[in-house]
Amino acid sequence: MKRDFWKAVKLLLAQLLDFNINEQLLLENEYLLAELQVYKNKHKQSGKRLIFTDEQRKTLAIKGKALGKRLYEVVTIVRPATLLKWHRKLVAKKFDTSKIRGKPGRPKTSDEIEQLVLKFARENKTWGYVRISGALENLGYEICPSTVANIMKRNGFNPSGDRTKGGMTWAEFIRTHMDVIWATDFFTAEVWTPFGLKTFYVLFFIHLKTRKIVLGGITEHPDGEWMAQVARNLTGWDYELENARYLIHDRDTKYTAQFDAIMKSSGIKPLKTPFKSPNLNSYSERFVRTIKETCLGNMILFGEKSLRRAMKNFIFHYHEERNHQGLENTIPFPAEHVGEISGEIKTKERLGGLLKYYYREAA
Repeated sequence: MKRDFWKAVKLLLAQLLDFNINEQLLLENEYLLAELQVYKNKHKQSGKRLIFTDEQRKTLAIKGKALGKRLYEVVTIVRPATLLKWHRKLVAKKFDTSKIRGKPGRPKTSDEIEQLVLKFARENKTWGYVRISGALENLGYEICPSTVANIMKRNGFNPSGDRTKGGMTWAEFIRTHMDVIWATDFFTAEVWTPFGLKTFYVLFFIHLKTRKIVLGGITEHPDGEWMAQVARNLTGWDYELENARYLIHDRDTKYTAQFDAIMKSSGIKPLKTPFKSPNLNSYSERFVRTIKETCLGNMILFGEKSLRRAMKNFIFHYHEERNHQGLENTIPFPAEHVGEISGEIKTKERLGGLLKYYYREAA
């Protein structure tokens, strides 16, 4: 009897405690509902629409779905139908594989590999798609030869490797034979003489690799005999055109057949550029522009001797004191030891300070 009594007491106390807790939660929920209703009405009065982030929608949808039928009694900030719609979207998104579904066929070749294929095709005219595929494997890239062939076809290259029918390009020829190619050209200089202003013709030769300049001669009348004598001088005992196998010049009539014949007899093959193509003798054109802009164009020359003096000083400066951008900004034949970080800084001036060179004096 006593045991049953205490069981009844415990059950009554538990019911009372549960009633108090439920009553407290009910009061709290009623307050929160009222507060949300006030918040919602306030937004309606201001004409502003409630904006939710995706994370907020997700949270409300999950919590609202758990309420079951009480959803219609509890929800105030949005319509229950909106919450259910959010929930359906979450379910659909979970099982949506459209974004991770792979495209049919082979995966696309990376841009890096495609650029390498085109680089190899441009720089190696005799390479076919199999050779290029092997070169890529040497670099750690696995690519099917047929893929290489498709890339080459798509970009206008013949994948069979017989792309030499059109011959070597001029730029490729220059790059391949630069050690043994010289170029030559004329430029004019206006000089004051006792008989007035005279035009002198300056003939020069330039070695493409080292930028070495050889002055062929200066004259008012560059006729055929004068040109022949210049050719003999340069290919004779002094043989200033060292290692020369090719000589580029334009189609100026001053380059006579006799001049070319003397060059050929010394093992130098003259290469005539096409008409109106100064870009094919660009090294000579660049030298003419440099000497005129930095030297002769800033001087008034009196007599042939002054022109020869200016040429001698500029060529020396060009060889031993001037940095050449085409030679990685270095000096072709430096007279001083460049790159020193100690020693007093000195200045060499030529032609009255028109040409300057800065160097450190050796300690």
